Amino acid sequence: MDLGSRDAFDRMGTLGIEEEFFIVDADGRPTSGTDELVYGSEPPELLDGRLDHELFKFVIETQTPTIDSLDEAREALTAVRSALVDHASRHGFSIAAAGLHPAAKWRELDHAEKPRYRAQLDRIQYPQHRNTTAGLHVHVGVDDADKAVWIANELRWYLPIMLALSANSPYWNGFDTGLQSARAKIFEGLPNTGVPTAFEDFETFQRFERTMVETGSINDRGELWYDVRPHSSHGTVEVRTPDGQADPERVLAFVEYTEALVEDLGARYDDGESGHDHRREFLDENKWRALRHGHDAELLSRDFSKSIPLGELVDRERSRLGVSGIGGIYDEGSGAEQQRHLRDVDGMDTLCESLLIG
Repeated sequence: MDLGSRDAFDRMGTLGIEEEFFIVDADGRPTSGTDELVYGSEPPELLDGRLDHELFKFVIETQTPTIDSLDEAREALTAVRSALVDHASRHGFSIAAAGLHPAAKWRELDHAEKPRYRAQLDRIQYPQHRNTTAGLHVHVGVDDADKAVWIANELRWYLPIMLALSANSPYWNGFDTGLQSARAKIFEGLPNTGVPTAFEDFETFQRFERTMVETGSINDRGELWYDVRPHSSHGTVEVRTPDGQADPERVLAFVEYTEALVEDLGARYDDGESGHDHRREFLDENKWRALRHGHDAELLSRDFSKSIPLGELVDRERSRLGVSGIGGIYDEGSGAEQQRHLRDVDGMDTLCESLLIG
């Protein structure tokens, strides 16, 4: 049983970016393509060992190589995306990105045949059968296992800020959900998702992982799909909160913000700062506000005594951490509302075209 290791946490500040994308046809509509792109052909060298599929045959995932610093993130992200688009194009496909594809109807799309996913479908049933979601996952290296757990605990309050900013999935199964990130709510239908509880230290977290596997609750530790988790194989803290994004600048903004948060919290841990004892119910409330209202959300303050508009929180974070990208996202407006506008004014074809990467 692979449970990772405390020894994996040996370096601070490395980065890794995982993106889930949609394979689409010439009309920008979801289509099965992972048999060809993952199994039926050799991927570009850059994607060798870093290209995989998800539950549905129209969802494909890329992973960057380990990135040594934030300055190198743009080059790595651009190279991986370019390699994927070229690979798909050679086989007659295009690539799109969002939290959910607005034209995807899960009953009409094929599930992957990989034993791992077939086992999940059998165990989880309906919630997994409809899981057409796609997200952005950001890894940041941490040089101590207990520190990583502490950082993951503290990050939970900041995650709704990321979710509200990233909200980019108003449509699911052909209709407008009224949510800004329907992806977040649909994904929460699976077990072992959402905002995790706090863990006292790495030993406590690893004991939880072991118990879940040994009791048959999950097949492997990768099926702990929480919004944030210490990754005990990569030696990182992994943030799994944002919706997928077509615009690479938005991806880089979340990478910048996540890296800054982990570095700041790591320094606070080293200084002996006490963590916050947050009730999960309040954290869940903030997540609900984020996925329901997106850029218009008002989130509960750190002490949960009042509501603060997202724009004010973004300004505070920009000033406190010296980051700029999340401010640009807020100023540009909500991805979900942009999708609604395009569909209402120009139609589904234009909306689908807007989600293409290239």
